[in-house]
Amino acid sequence: MDSKSSPSRRRGGTRRPTPELAEAGGEDLPHYLGHRQRLRERFVSGGRDALPDYELLELLLFMAIPRVDTKPIAKSLLDRFGTFGDVIAAPVKQLREEKLSENTIAALKVVEAAALRLAKAKVMGKPALSSWEALLDYCAMEMARGQTEQFRVLFLDRKNVLIADEPQSKGTVDHTPVYPREVLKRALELGASALILVHNHPSGDPTPSRGDIQMTREIVAAAKALKIEVHDHLVIGKGKHASFKALGLL
Repeated sequence: MDSKSSPSRRRGGTRRPTPELAEAGGEDLPHYLGHRQRLRERFVSGGRDALPDYELLELLLFMAIPRVDTKPIAKSLLDRFGTFGDVIAAPVKQLREEKLSENTIAALKVVEAAALRLAKAKVMGKPALSSWEALLDYCAMEMARGQTEQFRVLFLDRKNVLIADEPQSKGTVDHTPVYPREVLKRALELGASALILVHNHPSGDPTPSRGDIQMTREIVAAAKALKIEVHDHLVIGKGKHASFKALGLL
């Protein structure tokens, strides 16, 4: 038999190389490769809810790190950051502190970017007030894990369709400067008829501060003079939010 076409020989019979063996770079099967195959099969057959956070992260990591057992890495990352979402949203600097390669960090950030784009696609170009839960989910994904305050404005047209979502300013851990004149100038440039204001509290507590309330009143007054309505001001915390409208502050 031609040696070039012969299957790999093993004591007691023959064995064909598998994709997992090729992935490992040889015919000796590391213990974790069978586990990887089972994870893939469970995920493909069961969908996004088939795996807990640590296994989903493990699955993602071994696509970026093909020759290492990624279970300990996944558990270590979850121990530090919390959930799967917290890991992929972690600052690059902190991920580097975990000795992850640039390739692995890029893989995590690609997943984060894809999740944000999917969430944004559910709200852009759609009536904001009738897709409120999707809007809250998007704002939470975009801002809840921020380590500094960010103020952004959602601009709506006459039918309350979301036409633009733009960050206006970034600040410190407990303050971000907001200039009502700039907010309204941009609203006029976009031809917006209504606004939803959004900012985050890195502390995790979404309770509006006195400064938040005063700043909101100034924007509402300036917008009213231009016949632009402010529907709400959302403060995003960790796992929760506050609505100025619901609190009777608007």
